Amino acid sequence: MKKYIDLLKQLIATPSISREEEKAAAVLREFLTSQEIQFKTEFNNTWAFNKYFAKEKPTVMLNSHIDTVKPVSDYTNDPFSPVELGDQLFGLGSNDAGGPLVSLLAAFIHFYKRRDLPFNLVFVASAEEEISGRRGLEVVLPKLGHVDFAIVGEPTKMQLAIAEKGLLVLDCYARGKSGHTARNEGENALYKAIDDIQKLRNYRFEKVSDVLGEVKISVTVINAGTQHNVIPDTCHFVADVRTNEYYKNKEVADIIAGLIDSEVVPRSVRLNSSGISEHHPFVKLVKSKGITIYGSPTTSDQAIIPFLSVKMGPGDSARSHTADEYILKSEITDGIKLYIELLEELVL
Repeated sequence: MKKYIDLLKQLIATPSISREEEKAAAVLREFLTSQEIQFKTEFNNTWAFNKYFAKEKPTVMLNSHIDTVKPVSDYTNDPFSPVELGDQLFGLGSNDAGGPLVSLLAAFIHFYKRRDLPFNLVFVASAEEEISGRRGLEVVLPKLGHVDFAIVGEPTKMQLAIAEKGLLVLDCYARGKSGHTARNEGENALYKAIDDIQKLRNYRFEKVSDVLGEVKISVTVINAGTQHNVIPDTCHFVADVRTNEYYKNKEVADIIAGLIDSEVVPRSVRLNSSGISEHHPFVKLVKSKGITIYGSPTTSDQAIIPFLSVKMGPGDSARSHTADEYILKSEITDGIKLYIELLEELVL
């Protein structure tokens, strides 16, 4: 297990902000080479199939990401210095998602040369996850061939997320007519926006998920006006919408556009919610071991995966994107053991 902790320390010491993952990708590829693992690359993504890949078998993808967010300003440690304090390993990306990444890699290497695997494995270390970029997992997926199922490595305390909320960001524009505030003229776009925002606050989507709950709309930004004595003719506001597995983002955008008078412009509709049945073999296997299953409110690369997937990994999402981020080394070793145990027993 030590070599995987050492690899994580190398990755922490190698800055890999989204779109700047070249050096971290090189570290990972050097490690794969040292383990005699053949791999393929595209941009800063790296992937590898098990040695005895057989087309007639189903394929399971093991995926996590090598990029990180930018370090926040209130770090007390050097974010790029892997600091060990007892069981804790500090550093940017240690928890999100270096720990899950090296744990999945360890499981992949454990099975890499197995001839009797009932399924194929493909390990994917992807880039640009933190920014939902176009040069990350999205460019790798078409090159993998048919994939039946995926485990996405994110810090979930090795609990199983069987559903994940989607993300839809809407730019909304209320239109009015400018005029002088001293005279009874003009149409105040700000007032129109307030009316529409109130509609969004009061609206409830009909389909509520057992694991993800209802679709949630939050208005988070509003801008209007140029000076105190001019009626604003335009008001721009932003709605952050977290969707459940019963709605595609395009459908939600259309519903909201029909609900309010403001113009509604989606920034993207690609980050849809995902979900998997509790009767799927992997979910049933996890439940049989008494592991908690839940719905995740956060969005990951699961949103762009077109086949069935779950999210599971060592670490705690509450530590992600925080100052002095850390993971426990014991979480990694326990995570590796559990990944191997689950894959050993999985029957698709």
